[in-house]
Amino acid sequence: MKKLILAIFLTLNISASTLHLSISSNPGKLNPLIATDSASGTIADWIFDALLAYDKDGKIEPRLAKSYHFKNDTTLIFHLRKDVLWSDGYPFDAEDVLFTYNLITSPKIYTPYSSEFRYVKSVRALDRYTVEVQYKEPYFKALQTWMTSIVPKHILEHETDIMTSSFNQHPIGTGAYTLDGFEISKDIVLKANRNYFRRVPKIDEIVYHFMPDPSTEFLMLKSHKLDVGSLTPLQLERQIDQNFRSFYDVYEKISQSYTYLGFNLNNPKFQDPRVREALSLAIDRQELVDILFFGHGQVCTGPFMPGTFAYNAKIKAPAQNIEKAKRLLHEAGYDAKHPFTFEIVTNSNNAIRVYATQIIQYQMAKAGVKVKIRTMEWQAFLNTVVMPRKFEAVILGWGLGLMPDAYSIWHSEGSKKGGFNFISYKNDKVDKLIKKAERTIDRKELGKIYREIFALIVHDNPYLFLYIPNSITVVNKKIQNVSQSILGVMHNVIDWIKP
Repeated sequence: MKKLILAIFLTLNISASTLHLSISSNPGKLNPLIATDSASGTIADWIFDALLAYDKDGKIEPRLAKSYHFKNDTTLIFHLRKDVLWSDGYPFDAEDVLFTYNLITSPKIYTPYSSEFRYVKSVRALDRYTVEVQYKEPYFKALQTWMTSIVPKHILEHETDIMTSSFNQHPIGTGAYTLDGFEISKDIVLKANRNYFRRVPKIDEIVYHFMPDPSTEFLMLKSHKLDVGSLTPLQLERQIDQNFRSFYDVYEKISQSYTYLGFNLNNPKFQDPRVREALSLAIDRQELVDILFFGHGQVCTGPFMPGTFAYNAKIKAPAQNIEKAKRLLHEAGYDAKHPFTFEIVTNSNNAIRVYATQIIQYQMAKAGVKVKIRTMEWQAFLNTVVMPRKFEAVILGWGLGLMPDAYSIWHSEGSKKGGFNFISYKNDKVDKLIKKAERTIDRKELGKIYREIFALIVHDNPYLFLYIPNSITVVNKKIQNVSQSILGVMHNVIDWIKP
């Protein structure tokens, strides 16, 4: 009998598998409704699910919903799955959907995601597993609205302060994995959800190793201690050997993200458009790309990604023009005795952003501009600088969804507390076009409106759009069922097998 138990124990140990990943910053809040940073979003995505999601080809598919249909242009019906359990064993139903909607649109929480629901007139349960959504008018992102994660009513309905709830560090979800352990600046452990409604993940455990220094991740990859990781172009081109390539497959694609230099437009320094244009002309974007990416990236020309209906191919990045930059600064009242001086803040754990800031400092000096640089730990940067708007300029990036939406970043309403328009950009024409686009269902007309928005934003220079990096991901060759998609390589981790 003892031998049998030992044999079973050994078999379980052998079959159990762990996926080793890295994370460079501490998650803030793991409640998906208030998770506004990439680290929090990354972890929350494993723990929670939405009614709808994108499949590997970028098409919308049901998740917590079993099916959906439009009753008319403004009425959407969801039929929910009946086999979904929260990770504490409590059944999921329509009350959770209603609760999530009421919470995200209430003044109890500060969240930029509330804007996704601004066209929703009402949400009601027709029965325990049927939800009816009424829109105020036809809305171009009616389905994408419900890609927002659903949270449990039975856990949160009695919370007096959602923003400080213990749920934010100890979440209960319906996702493929559950949180097993989380401490600040420690590894994060996720366990496979054995009751996951889609199918039980084949990998039993995911461990995110906390590595605030990007060089540590690279060292861990080189010693084969991570299963998946990211490479910089420099590492790919010059710092990996045949031993590395024999262990990892390399997947490369243009990313759905861009990096920018954003100005605080509430600061009088940046309210003169001549100053912003001068700063734009003082930098050489192509030089940035050449130095930082070795051909594995491209210059960013505006707020929406190439290949989307919103991209305006007629808009080109301005070429560096030091003389014109000096002339504009002189017209704005600056000269050698009284140079334009400002501070750029960025996060210290992103080496490429730090290098980009240093290159920009050097480039702008040619136009007589003095740039001070400050780097900070990610959460401190977000919580004490970015969200409170206590900066002159920041270097940051946006990862964009497959369906462009200008509202949260570019509409003036997004400058309110908790919004993503933290540079306080306002252009009445852009505001009107964004609202017009939201009521436009025809894709051709929608593209026309968005291309105009693209041009207007670029003309105003609220951001200096810098670069679009390629996404370079390496995956342990032993892992089975890995495939590249429009969503990247991590789209089907629940089907991965690690021998």
